[in-house]
Amino acid sequence: MIQMRKAADRGHAQHGWLNSHHTFSFADYFDAKEMGWSALRVINDDTVQPGQGFGAHGHRDMEIISYVLDGALEHKDSMGTGSVIQPGDVQLMSAGTGVRHSEFNHSRVDPVHFLQIWIMPKFTGIKPGYQQTFFEPQSKRGKLRLVVSPDGRDNSLTIAQDALVYAALLDDQERIDYTLAADRHAYVHMARGSLTLNGQRMHEGDGAKITGESTLTLADGDGAEVLLFDLP
Repeated sequence: MIQMRKAADRGHAQHGWLNSHHTFSFADYFDAKEMGWSALRVINDDTVQPGQGFGAHGHRDMEIISYVLDGALEHKDSMGTGSVIQPGDVQLMSAGTGVRHSEFNHSRVDPVHFLQIWIMPKFTGIKPGYQQTFFEPQSKRGKLRLVVSPDGRDNSLTIAQDALVYAALLDDQERIDYTLAADRHAYVHMARGSLTLNGQRMHEGDGAKITGESTLTLADGDGAEVLLFDLP
């Protein structure tokens, strides 16, 4: 079964410096039917104005992924990590027993557009950690590139959950078939562009909850950048 959710149905918060769309309940947006999907708890589609950002704040017992689409995101945390995340980079911060961090637009001129993704960990009370890797666009062209996994295979980031996160770029006649195990859930998020998922058209910001489907087919892309989550 595939349950589509259109971009326009998401929660929305406009704070001037921040324009945020919430796939699942977050902050002041609450929908009892949209509390996440399996271990996937948050997908926030955030655009931050130049020189603005999220001041230092705390998290614990959450796996937090940042996926930058445009611009540059500057990260600092209480573990002593400082970095700038740009398109192609994937950042994973394991909050574990507790961490404080800030995320600011690195540019004084251009906005930064990124996805903030939270996945609930399999274990609580783990040691906080930080990882960041750049994935070449060609490694995602017409195929699923594993960017997050529980065992770090294929140079992916290592998450404290039995979850796989893939990224892909699709255009024209490119097609991807993905086999989903019978006991697994999946979620597809359209980061930009459009494509078809098992024949159903998806556009930027759309999402799909998936269960009971043995094969997922991504095709007919038009400037598509997509994330696929294979979840317990």
